Parts: sequence; structure tokens; C-alpha cells
Amino acid sequence: MWRIPQLSDNKKPCHAHRHCSPCLCLARSLMGNQLDRITHLNYSELPTGDPSGLEKDELRVGVAYFFSDEEEEVDDRTPSDCGFTKDHSPAEEGPFSVSEVEYSAFCSQECIFSKLRENEDLNVYSAKTLLTMCKPGDLLELVATAQAPHWAIYEQDDQVIHLHKGEIRKDSLLEISNGRHGRVVNNRYRYRPLPPDLVMQNAVGHLGLSSEEICWTNSESFAAWCRFGKREFKAGGEVHSAEQQYFLKVHLSGSGVHTLVFRSLEDMIRERRRVDASGILKELSLVNGGKE
Repeated sequence: MWRIPQLSDNKKPCHAHRHCSPCLCLARSLMGNQLDRITHLNYSELPTGDPSGLEKDELRVGVAYFFSDEEEEVDDRTPSDCGFTKDHSPAEEGPFSVSEVEYSAFCSQECIFSKLRENEDLNVYSAKTLLTMCKPGDLLELVATAQAPHWAIYEQDDQVIHLHKGEIRKDSLLEISNGRHGRVVNNRYRYRPLPPDLVMQNAVGHLGLSSEEICWTNSESFAAWCRFGKREFKAGGEVHSAEQQYFLKVHLSGSGVHTLVFRSLEDMIRERRRVDASGILKELSLVNGGKE
């Protein structure tokens, strides 16, 4: 989770960089020679005030990173590396049940995300079977053991649009699955979805863009933004306030529920994906006081 600095008198743009934006100037002072790792944001979209139009007394600036080391994305693992046994071969159709950490998330006491087996179908299917279940604009999730899930938007005819290794691209679902099983996750986030044609417009309109031109840090944030259109899925796309907090409940079998607090949706997504990829849960309990 990143602490959001405030631009005070001693953080005004320096004379050496008088042609820079305040955001970049502050980033230089904070990160020094790490500047090349900072996300290239479209600053016309970076909020510097209250979206209601009521300006605050101070300017709030977010410093974000692009593609941290924790992000897995799709790689070339063999089916045996994906956590599937010989009884759950990728060639089989499914449905299959996989061992996963379960979560729910809230903002201002409203549930915005749910991945709980007791409330929904978490079964997964082979990529071939998944194709028979998809409609244009659907949100897809590919899962494997010890990896953060890979998300994509289904277009048609086996084609999906996704963020992979710093580029928005179109690929064959069968090819990128690499033996992983998947599922449709249209209802994972509880936001109101856009119509399918607008979802596809969002996805297709960004094809070919690379890291210098985009402001999503992982495949999930990009695909979810396409479907729901909420700027909170973008890095630096959210106005931070003391009143708004995100609560992530990590449901651990045998050890209760751990609750973590974040200042942005993007921070929460990044931490949840880190847990999915690493399986490290004990660190989480130290973030905000342990289990309930």
C-alpha cells in the first residue's frame, strides 16, 4: 500500500524542473533515480480535486508504479506446473474445484467484490469448454496454483483482449491458457456493468497500447475497467479521502477472517493478487491488526 503524499509549501515544483508537472517534480524528489519506474499516466485523467467540484484546500497526488515484480501474468508453464493433478487434466472439460483463498471486499459498508464459495460457483473449466460459455464482453479469469489469476475480455471466435507484459493485445484464449482452467466472472465485482458493446469499445479502443500509454498495473484492473468503466481501476485514478476506505476480508480456512484496510481500489487489488501469487498470508495479519 502506498502512502499518498501531500503537496505542501516545501514540495512545490523546483526551479530545476520548472517545465515539469507538479506530479513528476514531486516524484523526482521522492524517488530519485527510480523515476523511470513510475507509471506514465495521462495527467488529464489524474484527479487533483474532488469529483463533486468542491475543491479542497490542498492538492493530493498519487505516485504509482507500473508492473511490480509480484505480477505474474501469463507465462509458459506446463500443465503440471499449474497445480492440476492427473485427475484434473487440462484436456478434461470440467467443472473442477480448485483450492483458492476466498475474499470479500467493501467500500463504505457496501459489498463491491465477492469470491466466496458459499455464495457462488467457483468451479473452473478447460479453455475449450469455457469458449462455449462465453459471450462478447464477458469477463474471464484463468487460474493456476501459486499465480495471480489472469483476466481478459472475451471478444468472439476464441479471441480475447487482455493486458499482458505491458501491452494491450488480442490473443487466442486456447493459446494463452497454457493448460490453465478458467471461468466467467461477470459478477465478481458488484458494480453495474456497461452494455456489452461499450465493454468491447473500451477493450478494442486500447489495442496496441503499451506501458508508456496505459495506466493499469495488471490484467485484472484493465479487464474490470473495460467492463465497468470506473476510473478507480486505473493507477492514480482515484481521489483519496480520509472518509473513503476499502476493506478486504481474507477468509482463511481454520483461522477466521482477516480484515485489511486500503486507501484505493487499485492498492487492494494489487495486494490481493500478491497473496494469490505467493500464498503468504501471515504478513497480511500485520497490516491491520490480525484476524477478527
